[in-house]
Amino acid sequence: MSIKITYEFSAPIWKHSATGGWYFVSLPIEFSEEIRQNMKWQEEGWGRMKAKVKISGTLWHTAIWYDTKLNAYILPLKADIRKKEKIEIGNILNVELMV
Repeated sequence: MSIKITYEFSAPIWKHSATGGWYFVSLPIEFSEEIRQNMKWQEEGWGRMKAKVKISGTLWHTAIWYDTKLNAYILPLKADIRKKEKIEIGNILNVELMV
């Protein structure tokens, strides 16, 4: 994966309403529109795009997913990342995203 652009933003964490739902951070609409317009060709199935993310001191490889209902990419936050950074619902996260 070649890193082309870095986006920095702050956003609240939220949990999907399904039982056992995943935790996410939504990218700002303007960043999502820019990424989709310029890099949609990099998407894999279901709007998935590889990314590298840094929250606080934790850096990891992951993917963002385009959510057509939100018109924005969403970043899933796995349990090990949430535990390591003590992330809880309602926290505002400072995110550095590289795509």
